[in-house]
Amino acid sequence: MSDALLAELAGAVGISINWTDANGRPQRVSPEAQRRLLEALGYPAQSTQQVQGSLAELQSNNGAVATAPLLNLELNESIHLQGHRPDAAYKLIREDGETLSGRLDGESRLPGLDLPGYHQLEIDDRRLTLAVAPPACRSVEELCGTRRAWGLTTQLYSLRRTGDGGLGDTRALEDLARHAANLGADALAISPVHAMFSASRDHYSPYSPSSRLFFNVLHAVPSNLLGSDAVKRAIATCGLQEEMARLEKNDLIDWPAVSEARHRLLAQLYRDFRESDGSLLGDFTNFCDEGGDALLQHCRFEALHGHMLRIGESGDWRNWPESLRNPRNQAVIRFATDYANEVGLHAFGQWLIARSLESAQTVATGAGMGIGLIADLAVGADCAGSQAWTRQDELLQEVTVGAPPDILNRSGQNWGVSAFSPEGLRRHGFRAFIEMLRANLAHAGGIRIDHVMGLQRLWVIPQGGEPQDGAYLKYPLTDLLRLLTLESHRNRALVIGEDLGTVPEGLREELARRNILGMRVLLFEQHDGRFVAPQHWPGDALATTTTHDLPSIKGWLAGNDIDWRLRAGHTRPEYEADDRAGRQRERAALLDALSEHGKLQGPREDADAALQAGIEYIGATPAPLVLLPLEDAVGDDQQPNLPGPGNDHPNWRRRYVLPVRELLETEATLLRLTRLADARREADDE
Repeated sequence: MSDALLAELAGAVGISINWTDANGRPQRVSPEAQRRLLEALGYPAQSTQQVQGSLAELQSNNGAVATAPLLNLELNESIHLQGHRPDAAYKLIREDGETLSGRLDGESRLPGLDLPGYHQLEIDDRRLTLAVAPPACRSVEELCGTRRAWGLTTQLYSLRRTGDGGLGDTRALEDLARHAANLGADALAISPVHAMFSASRDHYSPYSPSSRLFFNVLHAVPSNLLGSDAVKRAIATCGLQEEMARLEKNDLIDWPAVSEARHRLLAQLYRDFRESDGSLLGDFTNFCDEGGDALLQHCRFEALHGHMLRIGESGDWRNWPESLRNPRNQAVIRFATDYANEVGLHAFGQWLIARSLESAQTVATGAGMGIGLIADLAVGADCAGSQAWTRQDELLQEVTVGAPPDILNRSGQNWGVSAFSPEGLRRHGFRAFIEMLRANLAHAGGIRIDHVMGLQRLWVIPQGGEPQDGAYLKYPLTDLLRLLTLESHRNRALVIGEDLGTVPEGLREELARRNILGMRVLLFEQHDGRFVAPQHWPGDALATTTTHDLPSIKGWLAGNDIDWRLRAGHTRPEYEADDRAGRQRERAALLDALSEHGKLQGPREDADAALQAGIEYIGATPAPLVLLPLEDAVGDDQQPNLPGPGNDHPNWRRRYVLPVRELLETEATLLRLTRLADARREADDE
């Protein structure tokens, strides 16, 4: 078989066999890697006959995509309707209810539409949806009434309040939102709250969820709906008082114990709810009806997953008996009937967390925030989870997502999460993508898309392979951006794209054109050994001091991340001297920049003064939005997550030292936030 024929198939599937690495060097995917990846994507490629057969199948699939049930359009853009004769009659039912009738022109083109939204087109025997996107997403100025807003980012699980049982919840989030809004904040970005695996107590990375369509029930505040007395009675019935008090005192979250306690509490609350006076039954029933089939399937998965683990079987649905791998199979329906109470329990948990998040967003905007909560959308979901089980036609089952080898990770990365199927998305009218956006914007005023480069391409790796066995798979960028813009418009939501790392040429410009904010991080904004001056930062990206995967400013100045990488085995001892020397050069360059631009008001050795100066530095940039991590707001010297193998670092387990009601009230924290607010006002006046 010729390499040229193999490359033709790879190109037709959307695999980029030629790519450029982080050092700017051209790379090419080997024929062996192409073959293995094509097989994983469902296209046999072991012989000339197989490749030719796969090409034929692909051509047939493309024909199905051409008649897909949804077409993405720009506002006022006319479109050629392939397969329909010139002058064909049509009926258009606009989203506002108006019905229009007409005929295609002589080139089978439909006139453009001047109303953003989802409109229904009937032509010949075909019915399809026209998704008409506005030119750009909602802007900071449109939402906040100012060109230079600011806010905080927080790890939700890290928040403390009295009676939280050892894990941050939405009531603590409400308290933080009120306090931040009173100081002038317009936004509060939170860590992902995607649904996890209820029965897998030690699976807690927020970026490796079971589903991005639903939420983590552990963060719910049941008393918001059920009342404090009902929750106290349930805690007493379960005998959880001492355990929850013990967990609350911990400096690090004991996820398995917290999860066990909260799920026991939820189960008791559900039993009590079913025996209650029924005053809330109508709201619960409405929630389940609105959640529809997607909610039902997620709850069935949760019940099945827990059942399989209890009987000693695999929790990975791909290893279940074949009759249970298909959500529509009668065996799944029978199981759901036999275990109806357990399925109902999971719906009950989703009801509580949805209403809790809704309350937190209401509190945030009610306190004066222009945006309120900014949800964090993980790049993928666990291949063994609910979303992969329920959306098998729209997700790739035999590949995982990661990153190629680069400067920071010489072996590359395998994140172990699933990816959308580009062909499956098109064929199903982008249903899975749209429902994911809507779910995450339902109770938020904005969304941060992790690894936004995934809208254009993702590094996909065959199951069981190493990162270097992967390649970039292309995605329908224009379609996805149009849908994102439309959902931003409909939900009055800000959109942020995390564009850190190797960014394809032209992507940042396209994001800016769509008013999707990129991200710029103080620690990364260096050029030729100098830090970029505030006035030279871009005006189309948010500014921040650091991220959850990086050290805090104090931690960076002290080199704590270098210590941790050594301790965790992420780097070798022989590199330590060079790492520390490099950090000293960067540290000196940052302090030089802070001094040069008049922000450093103290000795260079004073970490508090440098932190304050760094916060004011980003506040002075033309960024429409500055998001300050709570770790830097309170002067912490540790980071939430240390990317890399192993579990020596307490990833996703740290708790903030003070309860949330005191967190922003210390003299030092108030000073930092006041100076940030002042810097933003000054930048807005310029």
